[in-house]
Amino acid sequence: MKVVYGAEGNYNFIRPTGIGLGNFDGLHVGHMALINKLISESELNSLDSVVYTFSKHPENIMRKELFTPLITAMDKKVELLEKTRLDYLYFEKFDETFSRMKPEEFVKDILVGRLNMRLAVAGFNYRFGYRGQGDTEMLSQLGRELGFKVIVIEPIKLGDEVVSSTKIRSYILDGDMDRVFTLLGRHYSIAGKVEEGRRIGNTIGFPTANIYPEAYLVLPCNGVYITKTLIDGKMHPSITNVGSNPTFGGLDKISVETYILDFDKSIYGKKVEVFFIAKLRDQMKFGSVKELTDQIEKDIGTAKNYFGS
Repeated sequence: MKVVYGAEGNYNFIRPTGIGLGNFDGLHVGHMALINKLISESELNSLDSVVYTFSKHPENIMRKELFTPLITAMDKKVELLEKTRLDYLYFEKFDETFSRMKPEEFVKDILVGRLNMRLAVAGFNYRFGYRGQGDTEMLSQLGRELGFKVIVIEPIKLGDEVVSSTKIRSYILDGDMDRVFTLLGRHYSIAGKVEEGRRIGNTIGFPTANIYPEAYLVLPCNGVYITKTLIDGKMHPSITNVGSNPTFGGLDKISVETYILDFDKSIYGKKVEVFFIAKLRDQMKFGSVKELTDQIEKDIGTAKNYFGS
């Protein structure tokens, strides 16, 4: 799979393409159904398959005061899609100038003219162009005029619930990691470089790996979670606290502090990825260090029972 960044200039798509259209935040089970359809149809029709998306969420450009936290960072999207048979992942730069492009102009000049599109695959609620004036009906009409096929993917339901990034984001914020796993199709994860914190964990006998995620990513609600932590390609059972550390005076920003079970190596400066499996409890402020350490021992015991060790 080749990754193309639109801001770096026009990439020359010589072969005709099939293009999957959308924001694809989360790459949840609905998105993957669309992408798998795109890949299979493209292969059947000798097209190069392309996922066309944006390096920034359009809402965060248009509505700066109503920031939409993202589920999946760009590098995670690349990692996930590299496991498929997709030919290209195209990140378009979305800015205010781009946002004023008319729907017809976007399809004719960008998708057909620049990306050589012969097939468009989009979700049922896909909108495009200035103020979202374009929809799948307009896309189909433009397809008939410009000579490309359009496939519209109907809503993907799990039980009675339609899968959507908005719902997944809400479940993450609520700490409902079971529901997140069902709709996302994998455990939600946060990656980052391990930084030196206040070393409070070391002083009380429970050293933690601290990461400070990018502000644009959605974080689970404050609390303690059963997690697994990926270090140097290997998964380790762990428990993770998301919060501001109220027992020790609080922090200015939310941190993700992970205690890795039966692990004693120094990993400062390493990139790790924390996978959230289940919420254990809410964040608590303890009256003493002993109360805190007693609770951590209980949390560790619960996690070990969960992992069967």
